[in-house]
Amino acid sequence: MKRKNIIKIAIDSPAAAGAGTVAKTISKHYNLLYLDTGKIYRLIALYKTKNPKKFSLSFLKTKIKKLSLKDLGSKFLLSDKIGTEASIVAKDKRIRKLVHNFQKEIAYNPPKKFDGSCLDGRDITYNIVPDAEFKFFITANVKTRALRRFKELKGLKSNITFNEVLKSIQKRDKNDYNRKVSPLKKTKDSVLINTTNLSKRSCFLKIKKIIDKELKN
Repeated sequence: MKRKNIIKIAIDSPAAAGAGTVAKTISKHYNLLYLDTGKIYRLIALYKTKNPKKFSLSFLKTKIKKLSLKDLGSKFLLSDKIGTEASIVAKDKRIRKLVHNFQKEIAYNPPKKFDGSCLDGRDITYNIVPDAEFKFFITANVKTRALRRFKELKGLKSNITFNEVLKSIQKRDKNDYNRKVSPLKKTKDSVLINTTNLSKRSCFLKIKKIIDKELKN
């Protein structure tokens, strides 16, 4: 069963392009259930690093069944090491299938208190919510993205250097764009938003204008 007459927003983006920030703001503004799908792969990466001997498909099935959005709020998921590991586990076709089912349930059946859903990730526009009313591809140049992630990590009192973050972002881009299963790509029906020179507020207003115009028609 899929809920009818709901707003579905799908956002794809490379790491640290600002998609998560604007997606949260958009979700709050339009009363949508927000899901950062990348956090699921980060959580799986955390499971793998903490339980290397237990880590298996059956282990993951049990974890995913009990998964709640609260589990995705851990600050441990933000580390650069976990981010790199997440881009590796995301290549596994079997793992993606488990995660996709959870994502689709969120997208098409948000609790009734919400007027729809907003998901951001790497393959949302063409794989998870291909019939979304609104699709966006949010990006920024790699140095800008690395600086944003560096500031975020420094805020968590990380000892990481900017060059380490830059190399990590470049490695993740390579993994995301080139993996055989659900690679990151911009679809023809996605609106391109480059946030390199955009403030958070400007990015929000740009997307809001597009959504409002369509909702009025």
